Amino acid sequence: MTRDMIKGEKIMLSVRLQDDFEDRLQNLSKKTNRTKAFYVKELFSRHFEELEDIYLAETALEEFKKSGEKAISLDEMRTALDLDN
Repeated sequence: MTRDMIKGEKIMLSVRLQDDFEDRLQNLSKKTNRTKAFYVKELFSRHFEELEDIYLAETALEEFKKSGEKAISLDEMRTALDLDN
């Protein structure tokens, strides 16, 4: 995607699916008279934020582990921030 694309502009994305996913998607599409694209967009819009959170958290944890910084307990944090008073 280029920087000069208009915000909200739709892009085409090609994805290779495992056969079982393709079969399930095809069956769902036929049974409900909706397009496969509809369900892919639904999956993306409902679950992308969750995946983003998971992978960014995993990356942050790995960076923290590599940094050598010392972790503190929840009790130590509460005391340091004076949250128990």
